[in-house]
Amino acid sequence: MAKIQISIYVGCLACSVILNVLLLSNYVYVGGKGELSWSRRAAEEAEAVAAVSCSGHGRGYLDGLVVDGSPVCECNSCFGGPDCSQFAPDCVADADSGDPLFLEPFWIQNAASSAMLVAGWHRMSYTFTNQSLISRLLEDHIRKLHTTVGNAVTQGRFIVFGAGSTQLLNAAVHALSPDNSSAPAKVVASFPFYTVYQLQTDFFRSVNFQFQGDASLWKNKSDSTLNFIEFVTSPNNPDGQLKKAVLQGPHVKTIHDHAYYWPHFTAIPAPADEDLMIFTLSKLTGHAGTRLGWALIKDEALYQRMSTYVKMNILGVSKDTQLRALKLLKVALEGSGKEIFEFGYTAMKERWERLSNALSESKRFSIQEIAPQYCTFFKTVRGPSPAYAWFKCEREEDKECYTVLKEAGIIGREGNLYGAETSYVRLSLLKSQDDFDALLHQINKLVAQEDGTKSII
Repeated sequence: MAKIQISIYVGCLACSVILNVLLLSNYVYVGGKGELSWSRRAAEEAEAVAAVSCSGHGRGYLDGLVVDGSPVCECNSCFGGPDCSQFAPDCVADADSGDPLFLEPFWIQNAASSAMLVAGWHRMSYTFTNQSLISRLLEDHIRKLHTTVGNAVTQGRFIVFGAGSTQLLNAAVHALSPDNSSAPAKVVASFPFYTVYQLQTDFFRSVNFQFQGDASLWKNKSDSTLNFIEFVTSPNNPDGQLKKAVLQGPHVKTIHDHAYYWPHFTAIPAPADEDLMIFTLSKLTGHAGTRLGWALIKDEALYQRMSTYVKMNILGVSKDTQLRALKLLKVALEGSGKEIFEFGYTAMKERWERLSNALSESKRFSIQEIAPQYCTFFKTVRGPSPAYAWFKCEREEDKECYTVLKEAGIIGREGNLYGAETSYVRLSLLKSQDDFDALLHQINKLVAQEDGTKSII
């Protein structure tokens, strides 16, 4: 009887061990062949959505609408129908936003290396295991990328992450403003300036800072006891020019917005080496919706104040955002960054050249001039490839340029939002190829009206 009980016990133990081994092997691998187990379903869903045919003029998304069990195509501008194959010939060209979709084809080409699958239990805590809100690995990759590109000095700098550079811009203004001053800091920028500087400063309505317009108007007063905070955008949004600070003096603090200081958009003559520099993932990889920006800060006290601002505001950038950014930067660093930056530069340079050619014989319209410059990243003199065209209506009767373009089927952004005259309009060159093609089509039609016969393709 005892032998039978021992046999039964040994048999149950053996079955239990075998079952656990099978469960463990199924948890990690299936059949010992490295096949997916718990992640297979998610991978299949992602592959199925990516395979949806939208005629090259749209995309299906995992979080998009589903009809009859199939993802619905979300079509690009000027296209419609179930598979985005129906072109609307009279569609308006939307060149308003800075949505950097020009890089979407690059990520499609690099689908395997840029894809990621996240477990349901990934980083559930508020903090990392060292109680930090910042991924050390992501920080290391950011520093490595700047060194590789040669666009910023990171040695001796602290790093703060924010929900896009937008959040960090105001975090910087807050941190640089005096706490106990009878007069608020005067926030200024060189015109034409990125409109968010004024919109954000006015929106928060702090007693410690106020937007005071064009920096050049205060040039003779910057050595006084007045406190100034100057935004320096380089390359500038909207005109793509490399800029330097206008104001100097003991009471002047400067925020250097380098969102576009990447080889896609400008030559890199030298690494930026300022006390406070702000960058964003959106204009680097094109992932505007991921919402990640970072500030490189020399002064520790300023770093602490900006860190506190972000912590009080959002308790740190999403761990999912940081993981995705890490994955994207690993791809960006492949081949010392040559692949992504050559792709981006080629795309933007071609768009700029096509637009310039379309306007080359026009007496009615013009765009900014940007001189070729030596780029330390590409190690050659390179031509312009700006993110935006700073479009001008030259005739007095066309001084309301936004209206002129709107009537011609083009939506841009009014020049007066950037502190400029109404004869200027910003046109985005960053969007999808369909958006750019629609813009160029309408520009060609508009230019052709000058003599009634000319048409540039």
